[in-house]
Amino acid sequence: MTAAPSGLAVTSDLFRRALAVHASGVVVITAQHGGRPAGLTATSFSSVSLDPPLVSFYVDRSSTTWPSLRAADHFAVNVLAHDQAEVAARFASRGVDRFAEPTRWRPGPLGAPLLQDVSAHLVCLPYETAEVGDHILVVGLVVEAELRGPGRPLLYHQGRFGRFLAHPES
Repeated sequence: MTAAPSGLAVTSDLFRRALAVHASGVVVITAQHGGRPAGLTATSFSSVSLDPPLVSFYVDRSSTTWPSLRAADHFAVNVLAHDQAEVAARFASRGVDRFAEPTRWRPGPLGAPLLQDVSAHLVCLPYETAEVGDHILVVGLVVEAELRGPGRPLLYHQGRFGRFLAHPES
């Protein structure tokens, strides 16, 4: 596949506004490298394959957290619950200790930080990465999964975090 000829792509502003109408789930990716926890919020999380079990997310090339995540031998995907907007905002912020109080977490079975009260944890081994535009596609092989409950997900829509409301059954 090749890039579109110059002048055919929409502007960054129009593209950003068009994508804002699409709601997405919110996860926090965590890892530990050199004895220090690292993590970031991602709204680009997706399943990739059932066999083998693969998931993916994108991270901005300019991320200051990415070098620590990349160097780790595994990472965790923490699927945030509907009431965890503050957690998502904290892990999306710069210049704060994301793992300090009030963040609640514990080391996972392989050492990656697992956030408390999330809907699910997926522990992943790095599988593949690729540079795509101004982001890096990260694919992980899921080696452990823990469901914490059937709760409602945290969503990201039009620049804000929100909750899912199901349609009433007919």
